[in-house]
Amino acid sequence: MSERRLPIAPLSRQGFAGFGDVVETEGQAHYPINAGTAERYDDLATVEVAAAGGRPIISICRAAPHALPIRLRLMERHPLSSQAFIPLSAVPFLVVVAPAGGPLELEKVVAFRSNGRQGVNYRRGTWHHPLLALERVCDFLIVDRGGQGENCEEVSIADQNLLLVEP
Repeated sequence: MSERRLPIAPLSRQGFAGFGDVVETEGQAHYPINAGTAERYDDLATVEVAAAGGRPIISICRAAPHALPIRLRLMERHPLSSQAFIPLSAVPFLVVVAPAGGPLELEKVVAFRSNGRQGVNYRRGTWHHPLLALERVCDFLIVDRGGQGENCEEVSIADQNLLLVEP
């Protein structure tokens, strides 16, 4: 099987709209709080966790860095909830996604580079690769679902020769 090189686009609200939300403050409405000493940015992502009696949970993930080029190894999706990753380290990272719905369609896999201040919220059922930190170990705040039920479906793509490369 021949190698398929997957270019990496800058992460933007418009480019990512079919997969979920870009979680960032840039260009978002906000208002002062705490006697004017802070700005609050509300409703930056749609959190979906209530299916099958789920509840929201907040976690932290520490991701090891990867160097480009990166050979993709698996994709996963969460049929019962959205899943948000908000960077705490302000270091760029990669986001690899494919449309929600039926089986994974490899020809529809796309890649984005976060500037390190942008997080993502994968819409319920959106196919995505596990975190791909760049440069150094990075911490991420995760907002997703806790509760009963199978909420992670994984598909190995290690034999598909998908390679992430700089544009």
